[in-house]
Amino acid sequence: MDEISRRDFLQMTAGAGAFATLARPAGDVVSAQPAAGAAADGWFDRPMRWVQLTLVENDPGRFDPQFWLDYFRRLHADAATLSAGGIVAYYPTAIPLHHRSQWLGESDPFGTLAAGCRALGMNVLARTDPHAAREDVRAAHPDWIAVTRDGEPRRHWANPDLWVTCALGPYNFEFMDQVHREIVSRYGVDGVFANRWSPQGGDCYCVHCQQNFKAATGHELPRSTDRRDPARRQFLEWRKARLTELWKRWDATVRAARAEARFIPNGPPDMKTAGELAPIQFADNQARRGVTPPWANGRRAKEYRSVMGRRPVGGIFSVGLEEPYRWKDSVQSEPEIRLWVAEGTANGARPWVTKFSGVLYDRRWLPVVERIYDWHHRHERYLRNEESLARVAVLYSEQMAAASTPAGDRAEDHVLGMYHALVEARVPFDLVHEAFLAPERLDRFSLLILADAAALSDVQCAAIRDYVNRGGSLLATFASSLYDETGGRRPDFGLADVFGVSFAGRIDGPMQNSYLSLDADPVTGKRHALLDGLDDTPRIINGVYRVDVRPHDTTFASPLTLIPTYPDLPMEDVYPRVPHTTTGEVFLRQLTRGRVIFFPWDIDRTFWEVMSVDHLKVLRNAIAWASRDPQPVEVEGPGVIDVTVWRQRDSMTVHLVNLTNPMMMKGPLREAIPVGPLRVRVRLPQGARARGVQLLTAGTAPGLTEANGVMTLTVPSVEIHEVIAVDL
Repeated sequence: MDEISRRDFLQMTAGAGAFATLARPAGDVVSAQPAAGAAADGWFDRPMRWVQLTLVENDPGRFDPQFWLDYFRRLHADAATLSAGGIVAYYPTAIPLHHRSQWLGESDPFGTLAAGCRALGMNVLARTDPHAAREDVRAAHPDWIAVTRDGEPRRHWANPDLWVTCALGPYNFEFMDQVHREIVSRYGVDGVFANRWSPQGGDCYCVHCQQNFKAATGHELPRSTDRRDPARRQFLEWRKARLTELWKRWDATVRAARAEARFIPNGPPDMKTAGELAPIQFADNQARRGVTPPWANGRRAKEYRSVMGRRPVGGIFSVGLEEPYRWKDSVQSEPEIRLWVAEGTANGARPWVTKFSGVLYDRRWLPVVERIYDWHHRHERYLRNEESLARVAVLYSEQMAAASTPAGDRAEDHVLGMYHALVEARVPFDLVHEAFLAPERLDRFSLLILADAAALSDVQCAAIRDYVNRGGSLLATFASSLYDETGGRRPDFGLADVFGVSFAGRIDGPMQNSYLSLDADPVTGKRHALLDGLDDTPRIINGVYRVDVRPHDTTFASPLTLIPTYPDLPMEDVYPRVPHTTTGEVFLRQLTRGRVIFFPWDIDRTFWEVMSVDHLKVLRNAIAWASRDPQPVEVEGPGVIDVTVWRQRDSMTVHLVNLTNPMMMKGPLREAIPVGPLRVRVRLPQGARARGVQLLTAGTAPGLTEANGVMTLTVPSVEIHEVIAVDL
């Protein structure tokens, strides 16, 4: 078994040596080429509609393969992922300890399904799952099993008859490598898709992990789970490097067996690695659970696209019910399935339906998915996107987990609040990953948003500063750039010169009953555009946390100023002790070309928590002021509409996803509630003219006007998903 030596590991985590691009330090900004370049060569960009059939052990002899092949044909599916091996082998494997299904007999269900899919012209991936094994494996190779912190072999959390395998040891590097070689050599599939291939159930303290970590770092495995602990950070880097090495090992094995095939992990070690290695990726975000908004599926698609660019991304969705109880043999409501898939499709993910068990207990989902896929097939040419036309981007950070935030403040809530505000404001936007901040990636956006992007490296700060100097605009909130990429707090903001303020040494909060005064310009007497729509009130609620800052320009008069917290009980004492201050709560800078706006408080996080319409108005106005130019699409009319805009080879499309529903923030939907009419203004690409326009769901051609490159039309109604398709 290959091991990472200490020298190799230090080279990897320093960004040097042969593996530098695979285990790049968190703070590095790499070229945008992998994300922004053309789609990957090979078969990867061909499939548009994926299916996955995950067999259970007693399916052989009980399920009907021909039923599924007929269904795949009716779906116009052009790629399939089929259960092959790992925990259970669904083919007559010759590898010792590779557990054949007890019901396999002389059959070969994987081979039968793979051949049938090939006959339909479909690409085929073999699905493996290496995360658990049976007692005979543990007895023969106890060192293959993950070990708990207490030194005990790890039982499977859901099935105590199984043992959890160590993802970073010889079970994966040697045994599963043989399995993948056998599958690809025998069946000539297009690749291997591994589920749960990374560590499961917690950190592993087996003999191999102990020896390999010490060889790589010179240290014992850490016991801390605090990402801010240097030992923990070193462990996480080692684990990422080890998984990347495994990815490369399996991919080389698959390619040696069939040159066109690839290994494709279900979930990369991190998104930067996916952007550097993957020709195709799949976002496994199968359904809503708890208080999850439906746009969460679109967000996941955006996250993958932020590193994959034009390379294809599949959006895995389940017809079964999700966590925490995983009722996989029952199904969700039709409106819920349709909305979840619509959000993925509108944001650039190709649908991938997954079904657990080849035996059906609840058939209600079959016609639902058939209708979704039929629509997708009929309009495929308008769904082969080549470029997003969004002009606004939000920074997507995987480093934020390292930053130390005040108790009660969750970094994720800042992003959720900003995301929801952009959706409600009907602003088309993308995500930009922190590792891909090169000019060719950033400069297509007029506005970059840092939603409490607290943890940024010096290199990343420099890339953002250069973007602003080239004319880009910036909107930032709260503690953005106050910490480095490791979570260490700086003495000042890394972007203090860009924001026009410095950190004054204190973070306040949680604040109770604090407000913002809406102030006119002391010279002109006029209110700033930031306060549009708030003319009938002198103040609005403040946030909960704020960073104390010192402005560089002491003459700047902020349109939002602090009214400090005062008692909220007893009622007789509820009055402001200080009715007005000059403490600025927003800082605006007009540069030669771009604009900068900085909120030193948690406007995005508080918006997510309390959904104040006043905060939404301020954010909407801030985006409009900072963007300078009109958005590529403007939508007027009722409802909550997620808007995306795309360019294809000979067309452009505007997706309108109707989120308006009493179950929007906690599913599942009971019914679809149409909204409309919607008045839509579409700015055509420079020099282009519309030679035909249609509404893909309604199947009609709307009346429209076109002047000065702007097309105006009315969409009568949107039930769940409408697409304005413009032939150019």
